[in-house]
Amino acid sequence: MSDEKVNIELTKEEAIVLFEFLGRFNENENLSRFEDQEEQRVLWDIECILEKELSEPFQTDYQEIVKKAREVVRDERE
Repeated sequence: MSDEKVNIELTKEEAIVLFEFLGRFNENENLSRFEDQEEQRVLWDIECILEKELSEPFQTDYQEIVKKAREVVRDERE
């Protein structure tokens, strides 16, 4: 495997929203969504990376934190 890295910058709110999504997505064992298992592996890995970086998922008011993060990330509605 290559040692080359690709860095992606996310705001804290984007990271929280992505972590929440990946958690729900990865719980569903519907493998038909994937062309091959390595796609699933990458999503698991991203979820693990975010889990190491974020303290918010371990806070008692996590659902409120997610709600606020979604409000920040959400596009303005016309």
